[in-house]
Amino acid sequence: MAKLEKDVLVTQFTHGLIGPETGFFARLESGGRIRAITPPGCWGPMITPDFRGGHEVTQPVYIDGARIGDAVAIYIETVNVVSRASSSGTMQTNASAFIEDPFVAKKCPHCGTLWPQSELRGIGEGSIRCRHCGSEASPFHFGQGYTVAFDKDHHLSMAVGQDRAEDYAHDARAMAELPESSQQYSILVYAAHALAGLPVRVEPCIGNIGTIPSRTLPDSHNAGDFGSFLIGTHHEWRVTEEELDAARTDAHLDCRDVRPGAVLIAPVKVDGAGVYMGDAHSIMGRGEIAGHSIDITADIAVRVEVIKGLDIDGPLLLPNAEDLPRMVRPFSPEERKQFAELSQDLGVVPELDMLPVQFIGTGKDLNTATNNAVTRAARFMNMSEDEILNRGTVSGEVQISRLPGVVQLSLQVPRRILESKGLWNLVSEHYNA
Repeated sequence: MAKLEKDVLVTQFTHGLIGPETGFFARLESGGRIRAITPPGCWGPMITPDFRGGHEVTQPVYIDGARIGDAVAIYIETVNVVSRASSSGTMQTNASAFIEDPFVAKKCPHCGTLWPQSELRGIGEGSIRCRHCGSEASPFHFGQGYTVAFDKDHHLSMAVGQDRAEDYAHDARAMAELPESSQQYSILVYAAHALAGLPVRVEPCIGNIGTIPSRTLPDSHNAGDFGSFLIGTHHEWRVTEEELDAARTDAHLDCRDVRPGAVLIAPVKVDGAGVYMGDAHSIMGRGEIAGHSIDITADIAVRVEVIKGLDIDGPLLLPNAEDLPRMVRPFSPEERKQFAELSQDLGVVPELDMLPVQFIGTGKDLNTATNNAVTRAARFMNMSEDEILNRGTVSGEVQISRLPGVVQLSLQVPRRILESKGLWNLVSEHYNA
């Protein structure tokens, strides 16, 4: 077993896959910190023909003491933009450059080589060429694409015009600030230049973070929506629906609230947990309705702690207080006083010691994802799904994280339940309650 570390700087990335077969980068004690300069997710790996998944995430870290059936609290400390420029947009696929799934089963349209080695020839959407035959080999193009540049402090960004986008394309790896061991092409090589002059705020978040699934999956497909693309396929990462549900940890959650100050609690489905991260965005609107936001190289630091015996099916999220829906925020002293007075008039005992928890649900569509979140909440709170539906309607809220199927179900969870799960201190400290 590797030496037990207190702090780890991860410098290696997986090549589009995540799971037990990707191995562990290091062994970290509970309470330790993980830092990494993570390469962009999505577009760069998507256009690179030999990637087996849609992201390029950190090699997992083994967390000492984490066993199957436990959970790991991941405290998001910093997410800083490193890229000088980035590009994104709506997506079109080249049907001749993949089999069934363009994120996973890529092939050369001309010679048919699977996951072909490639090279760059010039810039633009035809610049990625198969080394075997020279044909354009990327399975993805833009519907509408744009390029943004960041100010020197990475506080703001703005979409640029054609000349500047082409300048960036000629120096794409440097402008993206790709880490040395990153193996993707930067999407900046496409020189996209729509939306010139559009001002875009910067509010970084992490799109793919958590623990490894119990079987190796494409890293972008460790969730119920993207994972559903693997069901019934013919490539080597095919799964049944039951196998996917058993394996996935929903680390690819694309939630804008997974940002500095938040706490993500992830299930442990492999001994050692295997904490990993990547696919950071400079900003992302709820729903990510374009399919992709602005992917960045990011300097990320997190702290991790094992929570023994917290047997959860999927992630729990404690957002920053300002990111919570108003309906689920902790009761103010004045509200508590008024509820107590009303309870005396009505002759009932009020349950006022409640704090907010978000249950992440994923599935092939939003209805399925919401049902998944409800089922997870009912199991966690030992309540019927009908009760969760009622509580979620009058004292909770469902928010869309990502289309087609990731949601956040916010609920006020009674103290007695949080104490029984060993979470009261963590949640109360997080919300200063």
